[in-house]
Order: sequence, then C-alpha cells, then structure tokens
Amino acid sequence: MNSFTDLPLIPALRQAIDAIGYTAPTPIQAQTLPAILAGRDLIAKAPTGSGKTAAFGLGLLQRLDPARIRTQSLVLCPTRELADQVARELRRLAMGIPNVKLTLLTGGVPLGPQLASLTHAPHIVVGTPGRVQDMLRRRALDPRGITALVLDEADRMLDMGFEQALQEILGQLPRRRQTLLFSATWPEAIRAIGRSALQDPLEVAVESAASQPDIEQWFHEAALADKPAVLAGLLLQHRPESTVVFCNTKRDVDAVTQALQAMGFSCAALHGDLDQRERDEVLVRFANRSLRVLVASDVAARGLDVKELACVVNYEVPADPDVYLHRIGRTARAGSTGLALSLVTPREMHRALQLEGHHGMTLQWRVAKPVHVDGKDVPRAAMSTLRIEAGRSDKLRPGDILGALTGEAGLDADAIGKIDIFPRRAYVAVRRDQAGRALAALRRGHIKGRNFRIYGL
Repeated sequence: MNSFTDLPLIPALRQAIDAIGYTAPTPIQAQTLPAILAGRDLIAKAPTGSGKTAAFGLGLLQRLDPARIRTQSLVLCPTRELADQVARELRRLAMGIPNVKLTLLTGGVPLGPQLASLTHAPHIVVGTPGRVQDMLRRRALDPRGITALVLDEADRMLDMGFEQALQEILGQLPRRRQTLLFSATWPEAIRAIGRSALQDPLEVAVESAASQPDIEQWFHEAALADKPAVLAGLLLQHRPESTVVFCNTKRDVDAVTQALQAMGFSCAALHGDLDQRERDEVLVRFANRSLRVLVASDVAARGLDVKELACVVNYEVPADPDVYLHRIGRTARAGSTGLALSLVTPREMHRALQLEGHHGMTLQWRVAKPVHVDGKDVPRAAMSTLRIEAGRSDKLRPGDILGALTGEAGLDADAIGKIDIFPRRAYVAVRRDQAGRALAALRRGHIKGRNFRIYGL
C-alpha cells in the first residue's frame, strides 16, 4: 500500500485524512491497514511515533455503525495521558462521521461523570484497564456489543501490573471480535496474550528507531557523582528547545529536576506520584514551550504528545534494550531531525554495550565533562503559562481567551501560544517578555464579561 487512496475507506474518513494533512502512510500503517480493514486480528511491534493510532483508528471507524447505540469498540491504554491522546486522535479522525460518541474511562479523575457518560452507551470507549475493569464490575459498561478490541502499548500495561485486569476484561468480551495488539517490545508475556486472545493474527514489526538516519545518537561516559553537571553541560552545548530526560526511578527524577532547577533551567518532573492536576499542568507547560526540560520516568511519559521534540536524554541506560528505542523514538517525528544523548557510568557500561548486540548498532562515543553552570548562561523558555480558574464547564473557549488578550490586554496575536481548555481550568502560553503585562491586564479586565482568578505559573 503506497497511498491512502489504495484503501476502501468511507468518504468521511478520506475527508478526515485530507483535513488532518496525512499524505503518505507510515510503515506501520502501510503494513497493517489492509489487514485491519479486512477484519483480521493483528499483533504489531511498533515504536512510539510510528502512526499506529491512526492505523487502528481508521479500522475502528470504518466498521462503526453510528445508528447502533451500543459500545462497539474498546481501546485499552496503560496510562491516562496515552488514553487521552488516543481519544483526541480518534475524535479528529471521526470529524466527518455524525453522532459518534466516544467516552474516556481513566483512573485519577472523579467516577461520577464517567458513570454518567455511560448512561447512554458510547460507540467507542478508550480507557485504562483498572477503570474499565471497575466499570464492567459495576455493570455500567455493557461489553456485549463490542466487536473490536485494541490493546495499545500492551507491554507497558503488563509492566504496570495490569495483567489480571486484562484477563478479567478479555473474559467478558464477546469471543467473536477483532483484536489488535500493539507493543513496543515482544516479551514472552505479550506472545502469551497473543496466543490466548487473538485468532490467527497477522504479525508485523516495523523498522526500529535505532536505524533511522534522522536521530543523531551519542553516548557519554560519566562518573555517577558528575552526572548532573555533565547533563547541564550537554544541554548548554546543544541548547535544544525541548528535552525529555529519562530516569529509571522516581527518586532520580526528583533529584535531577532539583539539580537542574538550582542551576537555572526551566524544568519540571513527571512521575507517578503526581496527582492528575499536577500532571496536567506539567504536560501543558512542556507542550506549550514554557518548560525547556522535562525529567520523567518511562511510565509517566507514556502518551506524552509533544510535536518536534528536539532531544531525548537517557540519564540512565534502561535495563531493557527495547526501552532505549522507545525513549529515543519520541524525537525525530514527522520527518524532523532528533538528538539522543546517553550518560553511561562504568557500572552501566554492560547495558550500553548490550544495545550493540541487541539492535545491531554501533555506539558513537563523545567526551563530556562536568561544567559549572552560571544561571546567566542557561537559555530561558520562550513562553510563560497563565492559568485561568475557569474552563469548559464555564463555557470558556480558546477564542474568548485570545480575544481578551488581543483586545483589552493589547497583545499581538503572535505573542500568544497554545491554549488548553480543561473542564474547570484553562491555560494559555504567552511570550515570556509579555507574560507580566498579560497577567496584569487580564486581572484588571474581563473574559466573556466575567472576572476569573488568574495566576502565572
């Protein structure tokens, strides 16, 4: 398959593909979509950023019957962030299909609104295993009409301890269904699920990120005590506009974040101990360019949706060689170039060398020395974020915020960045040198004729 026009897609999906701007299919889409549209089960090894969401999304929507008011498709994801990202992509693809209802079922948010959303059965449910399991036990979610199941990033679901929940969910679904399993790695546990849950599946593995020419990869040997200063030196040397630094533990995420903040970097931590509001704010600020560096654990970063991520740093070499590919695959998306840097202590050297044999790659080494960082040398984030204590529940729209900033506040439109609206909060990125002026003007004036509490982050 060389073009989306080669596929027997309904007109609404062809229009959505054109509106979104998809041109040629990615390798995972080209290799899986014909089988998905034909109704085959599938087990696919695909790294982050490969285009798998559109692949299974087009398949689910092609066979969807909006007139049939039953839940027809279930997509399971390991984290809230990934589930939210998948739901957004499915809604974009479904823009031309009238009356499609999609419900997001994830933990970490109040149960009441989600229960209410199931009163009238949604056509598609996207959720995390724990919350979907809970809804099935409560009989709030009726699985009898489900004809398609997607297990997205199934390896991470197992890593997070969801195997029992997955087995319980699988046991309640109709046996006659299409099952699509996507995973960045293929450990034996994934193959076991494939054997038990899939019928004669097509197996597909797309080219790994390590062999892509647009990711520049460098390895740097560093003593454990010198790692924070070596990391700072590399960030000053390369000066990437956006960087994700991966650590293997939550303790290291916090320690690295504190060290970089003390040196003057605009930086925040992302790990599983943050509550949902904190996670939302960190992700919003990083995506809208109010933070240059995000320090994260692997699980917390699942579903991170940042376009044109400039750099990925492995602060520690992961124990699983496939996790390395998953990490660096977050940069160099959509034809852009990327940079992947790895810090390796002598005790981690065997892990680094394991990458060569496992992936057939040759490691490129460079010398990196610890540096003393003067805060004046540290590049600042381009934007600053304002938080407005109002959201969709207050009928607030992005145009209302943009109008207030360009009207009463008098800002130029090009000084205003990404606007994110949540149920009870909204965030707007403003060029850093205009943030103080914008905050003062909004506090003096009105948005939609009303006064809201507004804070600078």
